[in-house]
Amino acid sequence: MKIFYAIQATGNGHISRAIQLHPYLQKFGSVDFFLSGNNATLPVDLPVKFKSKGCSLLYSKCGGLDYLAIAKNIKPIQMYNDAKALPLKQYNVIINDFDSVTALACKLQKVQSVQFGHQASFISDLTPRPEKKSFLGETIFKHYAPSPKHIGLHFEQYDSFIHPPIIKDEILQAAPKDLKHITVYLPSFDKDCLEQAFNKLPHQAFHWFLSEVKTKHTVGNITYYPVNQKDFNESLINCHGIITGGGFETPAEALYLRKKVLSIPILNHYEQECNAAALKKLGVQILPEVGKNFEKNIEDWLNANTEIPTIKANNINETLQFLFDTYHAPI
Repeated sequence: MKIFYAIQATGNGHISRAIQLHPYLQKFGSVDFFLSGNNATLPVDLPVKFKSKGCSLLYSKCGGLDYLAIAKNIKPIQMYNDAKALPLKQYNVIINDFDSVTALACKLQKVQSVQFGHQASFISDLTPRPEKKSFLGETIFKHYAPSPKHIGLHFEQYDSFIHPPIIKDEILQAAPKDLKHITVYLPSFDKDCLEQAFNKLPHQAFHWFLSEVKTKHTVGNITYYPVNQKDFNESLINCHGIITGGGFETPAEALYLRKKVLSIPILNHYEQECNAAALKKLGVQILPEVGKNFEKNIEDWLNANTEIPTIKANNINETLQFLFDTYHAPI
């Protein structure tokens, strides 16, 4: 079987999931990866055969989306040409992890794909949303990377086609410890937006992962790390808790390890607001935005005696077997 797998590279979560899935996918056939987007910092240790600048999310300095920068970065003619050039008819199965170029290519070439990943879960109205829905956000869920078939991933099974999160082998096989540090992964924040707050908690150690950091080093109570999968996994496995955005993969892995989570969704990022709504239902503390009293918010979170929810891990073999049994269409 020939498998085409499209990765949305606007962040690290999609890439991390694809890396975990790769050896499992190889059991079913040969896999060619398409990388669409240019805003990820994680090394892509995959056989990427096709690339496109696609459409990437870009961030403001302190925790929000930069819509003007996003708009300037979109090249519709190039995206159309990239979609037209993809040889999709050569493949038995086209797996799309929320990429608009692949969805356009399917439409132009009259082939079908299966949307597989976290965003696919939002096709269901049963998947948690914030109190105030966004018309634009809902439109993006349904029309950014449309597909006639969906396999969603989320914290819980909100609908029949939604499965548990893909958890990395390193996390599944880990023996977690509590070495008392707090892991920090907030890629939409620059260093100087948060550093002062962490310095005001001198007795609390922080492991802070930043794209701008090139080498690991410690200053006071903060150890700064480059964005590196090995170091991040080790820090997460041994942390007391994690402060992160409103993404999906990192909170899922943290909860699977029974770690405390403080989630700060990116401002005006509807998917992250939806994730925050789901996490809040599970009992996870949500901080809508970082203000002047951020260090007090961290102290309150650390001192709160909250029960950590249980998250199941995806049975990858079973999920992929279902995908290929259901959607395999010979060339």
